[in-house]
Amino acid sequence: MKDVNQNSASGQPPKLLDQLRRCIRDKHYSLRTERVYVYWTRWYIRFHGLRHPADMGAAEIQTFLSYLANERKVSVSTHHQALCALLFLYKNVLQIDLPWLDNLHRPVKPVRRPTVLTRQELERVFAQMEGTYLLIARLLYGTGMRLMECAQLRVKDIDFERREITIREGKGGKDRLTMLPLSLVQPLREQIAHAKTWYEEDRLKGRNGVMLPSALERKYPAAGKQWGWFWVFPADHASTDPRSGIVRRHHIYEQSIQRAIKRAVLAAKLTKPASTHTLRHSFATHLLEAGYDIRTVQELLGHADVSTTMVYAHVLNKGGRGVLSPIDQTSLA
Repeated sequence: MKDVNQNSASGQPPKLLDQLRRCIRDKHYSLRTERVYVYWTRWYIRFHGLRHPADMGAAEIQTFLSYLANERKVSVSTHHQALCALLFLYKNVLQIDLPWLDNLHRPVKPVRRPTVLTRQELERVFAQMEGTYLLIARLLYGTGMRLMECAQLRVKDIDFERREITIREGKGGKDRLTMLPLSLVQPLREQIAHAKTWYEEDRLKGRNGVMLPSALERKYPAAGKQWGWFWVFPADHASTDPRSGIVRRHHIYEQSIQRAIKRAVLAAKLTKPASTHTLRHSFATHLLEAGYDIRTVQELLGHADVSTTMVYAHVLNKGGRGVLSPIDQTSLA
């Protein structure tokens, strides 16, 4: 990726997308957010014939969003993502006040019950997996972690004595604690021992240390080479950091986890559309079914508001399962 400072160094004003990238990085947003915001900004500009966003306003944004909703039939979450990207562009990069945004139509995401697997279905899925991907799938279900929280797990954040896992900079940039399942203690010890071989290989080859969050890499330049900061699930090869251009070892690729779980679901012949996030849904639902307090589940999931956790509350009253059908109360059965 082209360095966002290159134009400035040559005496030319930075291009709009380079300004956008720099602003996103200044705010310590993730690389994924950066790519998404650049993607939508580029599409918005091309949609309006390469006009500069500063020369456009409410009408153009409304037309673009209407096109996404009516012509492209994007989901509510995708529509919201595009709107957030444009809001960021105008407010933070172009520094243009947007009082008219209050009148923009914002589609409401429908409330849907999350897909939940039974314990028997989970066993069937796990039976189709092995090795690192099996451990990751069991960890996602056993702790309620999100996919990226698991992929980015570091050695220092697993406390075997207290049987705790510290999840750093989860959704919303918050840290939280979750349990370390007893059944996963030994498999995790073995995984960390395996990761140690990659760590030692990197040190022998003089590779750069792993990526550190936010400004820690500048403050503690040698910390990335310390064992505690190394990935629990490292990639099996070095790669180029898309922001800095540094060659280093990254964590396991998240899409490879998603593909492994998708293959296992298909092999298990499940009819439910299960994914990595389904394991998190199953974790929360099974805890509530076991009688744990919803506030406890909220903390384990890292939800800022208990109303988010209430989507799993269907298990408290058993939903349709708690009602006896009238046909079962008559001779018509």
